[in-house]
Amino acid sequence: MGHGANDAQKTMGIIAVLLFSQGYLGSEFYVPFWVILSAQTAMGLGTLFGGWRIVKTMGSKITRLTPMQGFCAETGGAITLFLATNLGVPVSTTHTITGAIIGVGAARRVSAVRWGIARGILVAWVITIPASALVAALFYKLSSSLAG
Repeated sequence: MGHGANDAQKTMGIIAVLLFSQGYLGSEFYVPFWVILSAQTAMGLGTLFGGWRIVKTMGSKITRLTPMQGFCAETGGAITLFLATNLGVPVSTTHTITGAIIGVGAARRVSAVRWGIARGILVAWVITIPASALVAALFYKLSSSLAG
């Protein structure tokens, strides 16, 4: 529920803004019901078909989680997501749960966390922002040169 309350809302917002900006929603902004259903379906299918790999990585490669630790990590992550959602802060569910899992592992003992894997995830997150900006800039330049 925390996942859908935050990540699915961002997806729905982007789709609705695109529809509104192109005049498909008329003069009043709203999120069409079919957009809500599409986002829920996409998120559900993604979790169904790809979620097990994420769970395996998060629950065994960063640190070995017991059921109680998994519950604590999920609860901490969900509370963080609910707070962020209520404050209107768009946060990443993946970042939130990864931080919670690292926190639970480190609470057991600092050496329980595989810090090399955690560092690799952090580096990937940091690189993603400028890499996305670069790709977007390249596509903008390409599309504006083709259009103009």
